[in-house]
Amino acid sequence: MPHVTVVGIGADGWDGLAGPAREALRSAEVVLGGARQLGLLPDLPGELIRWPSPMLPNLPGLLSRHRDRRVAVAASGDPMFYGVGTVLVRLLGARRVRVLPHASSASLACARLGWPVQETEVVSAVGRPLAALSAVLAPGRRVLVLSAGAGTPAEVAALLDERGFGGSEVTVLERLGAPDERVGPIRGDLDALNIVAVHCRGTGALPSVPGLPDEAYGHDGQLTKREVRAITLARLAPVPGELLWDVGGGSGSIGIEWMRAHRSCRAVAVEGRASRAERIGANAASLGVPGLRVVVGRAPDALGPLDAPDAIFVGGGVTAPNMVETCWAALKPGGRLVVNAVTVESERVVADAHARLGGDLTRIAISRAAPVGGFTGWRPMMPVTQWAVTR
Repeated sequence: MPHVTVVGIGADGWDGLAGPAREALRSAEVVLGGARQLGLLPDLPGELIRWPSPMLPNLPGLLSRHRDRRVAVAASGDPMFYGVGTVLVRLLGARRVRVLPHASSASLACARLGWPVQETEVVSAVGRPLAALSAVLAPGRRVLVLSAGAGTPAEVAALLDERGFGGSEVTVLERLGAPDERVGPIRGDLDALNIVAVHCRGTGALPSVPGLPDEAYGHDGQLTKREVRAITLARLAPVPGELLWDVGGGSGSIGIEWMRAHRSCRAVAVEGRASRAERIGANAASLGVPGLRVVVGRAPDALGPLDAPDAIFVGGGVTAPNMVETCWAALKPGGRLVVNAVTVESERVVADAHARLGGDLTRIAISRAAPVGGFTGWRPMMPVTQWAVTR
């Protein structure tokens, strides 16, 4: 594979490039890039090649074909900020990629708005579901949405209305850095190159800690209740970047709140019923973690092809043959296994596993206040026996 120089280009094109960036493009035998970035360049000695479509699966072959040539890449803004630079580093390694960044669209937007960059949330809608915006909405928060095109601002406005933040201040910044840049409200003739700024105003915010209200989820009765869910997530102990298996996903609440703990947390929900699997996907999108992967299949058989997890939650199906053994064997060293049991049969499995593998066995009994005639009494929920063990 060749060494590659990645040059970030702003909407001001060639005029906005510093000397080293211009020289990298002039001296390249091949310049790769998207149509917009290549269109900003003057006549260059090298061959200009547009990215193939689809790009990611074809990128290794494209680079291999030009491994004996000097290769430059014309990228947008800061190539290491939701850009192609991160893809190339992952593919080639940091030592083979030289990055010459331009100012990112987020930095330019914050400069125009007077927003501190370090206090501003950024959500990308480029090749990603816009539903992720839901996870960062909170009164007073400032959010930038990297648009996928001219239609993104209207989609942002619709999502804000749906989530109870319709009163937010929304500003669209178009062609930042270009002579004809515009900053203003949503209008009918927006440029495809835009970024959406949202100063949140609303009352629909959900807490970032585990234990969302039960009403936040669509379900058919298969839902780990709020209090038990908070205890369960504490035992699973999500760490940024880690992967969870949510086995017997039900409504998806454990996997969803695991992913809400940090934007780099990942989860796979395994659910045997297609209708519940569909509901898990809807809940994940509504609560701002559309990246939750849903696998329709029966555990433990459906677990075999999955990447090794850092933590596993079994909320249903622990009595299936070899369930505990399969989960235990799949865990990485230091991984956590948490099983919630509500039936006598599942408690027997959990007790046997605890005797063999150790860990903590806890009985969780929650009661909620409820009317009793003209008085108030305690209505108990089904008790849960929880087994938590670290590999």
